[in-house]
Amino acid sequence: MSNITIGLILIGVLFALVLLGMRIAIALMAVAFAGVWIMRDNFDLSMRLMSIATYNGVASYLFATIPLFVLMGHLVSISNVGKDTFDVAEAGLRRLLGGLGIATVAANTVFAAVTGVSIASAAVFTKVAVPEMTRHGYAPSFSAGTVAGSSVLGMLIPPSLLLIIYGVLAEQSIGRMFIAGLVPGALLAGGFVLWILFAAKFAPGLVFAKQDAPGQPDRESYPQMTLPEILRKITPIIVLVTFVLGGLYSGFFTPTEAGGVGAFAALVIAVLRRSLDLRRCWAVLSETGTISVGILALLVAAGFYSQMLAVAGIPSAIGTFVTDSGFGPVGFLLVYVVLVLLLGMILDSSSILLIVVPIAAPIAQSLGYDLIQFGIITVIAVEVGLLTPPFGISIFTVHSTLGDRNVRLESIFAGALPYVAVMLTVLLLIAAFPQLIIG
Repeated sequence: MSNITIGLILIGVLFALVLLGMRIAIALMAVAFAGVWIMRDNFDLSMRLMSIATYNGVASYLFATIPLFVLMGHLVSISNVGKDTFDVAEAGLRRLLGGLGIATVAANTVFAAVTGVSIASAAVFTKVAVPEMTRHGYAPSFSAGTVAGSSVLGMLIPPSLLLIIYGVLAEQSIGRMFIAGLVPGALLAGGFVLWILFAAKFAPGLVFAKQDAPGQPDRESYPQMTLPEILRKITPIIVLVTFVLGGLYSGFFTPTEAGGVGAFAALVIAVLRRSLDLRRCWAVLSETGTISVGILALLVAAGFYSQMLAVAGIPSAIGTFVTDSGFGPVGFLLVYVVLVLLLGMILDSSSILLIVVPIAAPIAQSLGYDLIQFGIITVIAVEVGLLTPPFGISIFTVHSTLGDRNVRLESIFAGALPYVAVMLTVLLLIAAFPQLIIG
């Protein structure tokens, strides 16, 4: 049996183990270890490659980016910055038809620029936006679907954990990945807003509760906000965005330094707002450690998995097959995106990246794709999986956080479906017009 055959069998075994419920890091490590041992018939070589992958993961300077941005996101969440951002957006957009939906997208866009985690956005705005939208006559499915749909911005608008993971796996600059996410993130946010405006105008039954469908919610019931109050609420988010993104894009900070500055600024905000007692401090630190260690384990396992694929010759073999089959770059990209979309229905975002990027990135590069553009396409395709059944982790997050038995899971999936269409449209634009990617 050839190494390529063994490698392909082991990829199938990996999928089976993950679907059976094994932790993705353990499954990657076990498959990689077994693969090298079988193909080289050398137990010591497997141990040596595993130790090298572990050292490279721990010693990587870029890895410090992850715990710093995770810490910043947790500190921002407990400081009620998300709620304040929504309040300001609500005050500014309340006169628009469908204004609260647009406010949710706007607040999620800004919140994404300082957290980088879709699930955090979904949890925060489910508590903040959905009750407010329901109170003003919006349909529950639209309210929950809008929160779930716009939460995916957290994984595309930098700083994004998925962009960091892809950059590490594909050996691309994290800073360039962050800058490349700007225009696609803006296109997604703009597309979401256009959909809400269109639906509110021409299909109000999709946006407002049935009894209010012919008209609009009562605008007089919206809270009024003075300019000093708006400034007080919006200043923390402006400070964070200025420090983190301004320093990053100007080249003054590296991504790791930007994470450190952002975490410190978020800590100052949390202290000044008196939202950080000893109990919450311990919770923030322990959650940050848990998430960071989990991601480190995944990256170590993915590094070892990549080494096994290289030993088996899988990327080069698949690249040769794609070239000889006549698919060409466009055909490869189409098959790849469809595969990622299908995987998104059964696996979480990180797992998909860890499994497919080590195989697909070398092939894409050999076919002439810029790996920065390829990464943005990959992340958008992966993020679609957050909104599609049966996994749809953003949908489940919104449903569980909402805790309302009258809002069914199926209705949230239906409410998020238009946002999936917008994401696929933006994905096509990015694939067709690589000039949209800057950096």
